[in-house]
Amino acid sequence: MSGKLAIDAVPLPDDYYQNPYPFYHELRDKDPVHWSATWNCWIVTRYPDVDRVLRDWRHFSNVGRSKRFLSQLPDVLRAQMKPFEENFTTGLISSDPPDHTRLRALVGQAFTPTLIEEMRPQIQAIVEDLLDAVQPEGQMDVIKDFAYWLPSTVIAGMLGVPISMRDQFNRWVEVINGFLGSGPADPDGARHAQDNLLELQDYFRDLLVQRHANPQDDLLTRLAAAEEGGARFSEKELLATCQTLLTAGYETTMGLIGNGLLSLMGQPDQLEKLKQAPSLMKKAIEEFVRHESPVQRMLRVVTQDLEFDGRQLRKGQLVAAMIGAGNRDPAKFPDPDRLDITRKNNEHIGFGVGVHYCLGAPLARTEAEIAIGTTLKRCPNLQFADETPVWRENIMLRNLNSFPVVF
Repeated sequence: MSGKLAIDAVPLPDDYYQNPYPFYHELRDKDPVHWSATWNCWIVTRYPDVDRVLRDWRHFSNVGRSKRFLSQLPDVLRAQMKPFEENFTTGLISSDPPDHTRLRALVGQAFTPTLIEEMRPQIQAIVEDLLDAVQPEGQMDVIKDFAYWLPSTVIAGMLGVPISMRDQFNRWVEVINGFLGSGPADPDGARHAQDNLLELQDYFRDLLVQRHANPQDDLLTRLAAAEEGGARFSEKELLATCQTLLTAGYETTMGLIGNGLLSLMGQPDQLEKLKQAPSLMKKAIEEFVRHESPVQRMLRVVTQDLEFDGRQLRKGQLVAAMIGAGNRDPAKFPDPDRLDITRKNNEHIGFGVGVHYCLGAPLARTEAEIAIGTTLKRCPNLQFADETPVWRENIMLRNLNSFPVVF
């Protein structure tokens, strides 16, 4: 198909961020493998195509995707962005097997399901404290008073950093992810993102020196000591892993909690069903991930010329696998725009698939399950406040900026 679609507009229409799904449906119906000159990449929106791109790392690689994204910047600025490029071409989420296999094994030693399960009482206590603080007022902003604080407190505690660093973490992460979640690479956003990344790296570099001198019972110490087949993390890999755990470990979980509650409140029949049958919570969490996927897009690099659904993809081109679109594909999920907490065969791809399946998915599920379940129990009359929820302007991540409620 030739010509532009609505998603090719610069800037994107305001209603895209409020509700991107009509744009996805248009793409899927009119041009499911769409070349966007605006985004400078292919955009795939059907479930089987998104699934294939995410699974087939031999043809759609994680390696080099940041380089390809940064190549949109002016040459002089691109040369100045080497530290940013180096960080995002190193580590777990920027590699494929065999490097990815080694790095995943190292992270897995320090980030075990047993550790996460043992954290349930701690997560429950944090949730109770957060709700204690707002319950006398009978109102809260789900994001600013609750969903932001829970995962940022959890990940700070796991890494062994002071709770007082949460706001600074938030600023670093928002700037970095804001740049990575833009459509075309923005020069001003690039400079700001690199400045914030360097500050983040300096902080973790100093903290790692402290852990080597004085080991603690925390994730950072375990990462520094992790060994697989006689190999350990290099300093660059360790810094990139810390950045990944921070950015992936808090913003996506914040999105899952906020998006899940918003979806429930938007469909009162499902909210009532969950209140009447709390045992449905685990299934509900999976439906929240499908219905409003916190991660909407993942980029991959084509490793060799190939034909894809009749289109000729060239080596080195970027492919945007639109997870949010795949999870709303009616060919895979009947009535996809409707939240259904009893949905059968919910094979969503919200946590990725294949070798790159999200290592932190069990922690995100646990936090969301406790956060949403406890909120519904303690605030049974949860209702929208007068102010409208506000979505963040980010193509990669689907998060709310604010979500006021009364109870």
